Amino acid sequence: MKYCPLLTVTLSHDTLSAVSKSYSLEELADSVQVWCEEHRVLPANGQSADTITERTIRYYRTIGLLDAPLGGYVKSFTEKHRLQLLAIRLYQALGLPLRKIREELYGKSEEMLRELIRKPARRKIHPLDAFASPAAAEQWTVVPLTEEYLLVSRQGRSLPPDVLRRLKEALGPTQSKPATDVRKN
Repeated sequence: MKYCPLLTVTLSHDTLSAVSKSYSLEELADSVQVWCEEHRVLPANGQSADTITERTIRYYRTIGLLDAPLGGYVKSFTEKHRLQLLAIRLYQALGLPLRKIREELYGKSEEMLRELIRKPARRKIHPLDAFASPAAAEQWTVVPLTEEYLLVSRQGRSLPPDVLRRLKEALGPTQSKPATDVRKN
C-alpha cells in the first residue's frame, strides 16, 4: 500500500471573498463611485471631490487609509478594499477629517466594514441625506430671522408670517450686550 500525504486547506471568509472578486484600480474606482451615487453619499463641506478616482485611491493608500493591494507588478484590489473606500466616503459625508477616518478604520476586518456599511442602509431615513447635493428640482429659500440666524427650506416653502414673527421673538436680540456689573454696596 502506498502512502499518500493529506493536504488540508482552510479558507477563511476573508480569503473566499478575496478569491471570489478582485478589481483593477479603475474597476474599484468605478464600483465605489456607482455605490456612492446610488446611495447619495457625498463628502460634506467640500473636503474632497465628489467622485472617487484612481488618483484618490492611490492617495488614500499613501496616507494609510487603504490596505496595500495584492500582487506584484499587476496590482489587484479585493472586496475589503472596496468596503474600506465606502466607509471612507460615509465618514467623509459626516464631515470627519481623513486623520480621524484613519483612526476609525484602523484594524477593521471585512465583516466589521460590511456592518458599518449596512447600518445606514437599514434606516428608513438615510442619515447622510442632509449632506447630499441639492437635486436639480430643489428650490432653496432663505429667510433671515435675525442678523445671526437664517431659516432655510430645501423645498422653496415659506412659513406663515405669524410663525416667522414668533420665531424672531423667541430668538430675541442677538447683538451682544455689554456686561453689567452687579455689585452690592
